[in-house]
Amino acid sequence: MTPHLADTELMTRALALAEEARLICPPNPAVGCVLVGADGSLIGEGHTQPVGQPHAEVMALRDAARRGHTTHGATAYVTLEPCAHHGRTGPCCDALIAAGVARVVAALEDPNPRVAGQGFARLRAAGVVVDVGPGAEAARALNLGFFSRMVRGTPWVRMKAASSLDGRTALPNGVSQWITSGAAREDGHRWRARADAVLTGIGTVLEDDPLLNVRLPQVARQPALVVVDSRLELPPSARLWSAVQRPIHVYAAVDDETRRQALQGLGAEVVTLANPQGKVDLAAMLKDLARREVNEVHVEAGHKLNGSLLREGLVDELLLYQAPKLLGEGAGIAAMGPFTQLSEAVTLEWREVRPVGDDLCLRAVVAGHDRF
Repeated sequence: MTPHLADTELMTRALALAEEARLICPPNPAVGCVLVGADGSLIGEGHTQPVGQPHAEVMALRDAARRGHTTHGATAYVTLEPCAHHGRTGPCCDALIAAGVARVVAALEDPNPRVAGQGFARLRAAGVVVDVGPGAEAARALNLGFFSRMVRGTPWVRMKAASSLDGRTALPNGVSQWITSGAAREDGHRWRARADAVLTGIGTVLEDDPLLNVRLPQVARQPALVVVDSRLELPPSARLWSAVQRPIHVYAAVDDETRRQALQGLGAEVVTLANPQGKVDLAAMLKDLARREVNEVHVEAGHKLNGSLLREGLVDELLLYQAPKLLGEGAGIAAMGPFTQLSEAVTLEWREVRPVGDDLCLRAVVAGHDRF
């Protein structure tokens, strides 16, 4: 059924509200809600608040009350199925029913097994008309990490790299600052900000000593930091310890009690997950991060760890910034191969190409990884 024009327009507004929540609400999905009165006028709107605080529907109901509007007979446009369980907050479907809402238009069903259609069922059982579909593709894309964690049991993994046009991320002597422009670096910080965790390897820490935090004005929530450090070599003097308070998870392949206790004393959580080769089991690490409610992982690592993640099929998306420069010899984006057949290549599907300052931003998904 083709959605009514008004439904699509109002859902577009709800999606814009959800976008506003993206940087503050993880691990909850970013959701927007618009309330329209029985006379067709907009009476309230809201979006998901930080974890433990009200969801979009409750914020919209509160907004309507603050404006002095009745919600009896209203229609709610919401970008995800209203929740039906008691988590950190109460069920949103019950709040809509109690408010006398007559119709709910939702973009798509919540993949959380604790919801998964139960919110719609409760609404319909209470006599509320429920329509599903408008804005579904955009709503899913906005919360792709949440869908990945709920459906696949792993976060959505986005690998970021900055390189020359010929794919070099550093000169042979290791110099890499800065290949791309300040505009590209700022854009990269916005992608960091929406992630739940920034992941790097011990090689990058030892060579570049990065902070790996979000340095944008008015961004309060810092993503967790994940360091793949097989032998627990992370130095107490590293700059990353000086960043604003954030969870730090160190994944190791060996357990050295002295080094582990030193890192724990600095506030890190150390997890030992070894594969048969004596390295960190990267697949198990991602499953562990999902159990910690990490929806999106933003990878900023060197070519060795990038290559390992790609070879194991653990990367879902590439975010590449390319400068209009040719550097010739130097480090590449990822150490893979050597391949002997073209069929061994990692196949990508373009999602976005846009200029950022003097550079290009290219975003591509590993073929088929977003179809789950």
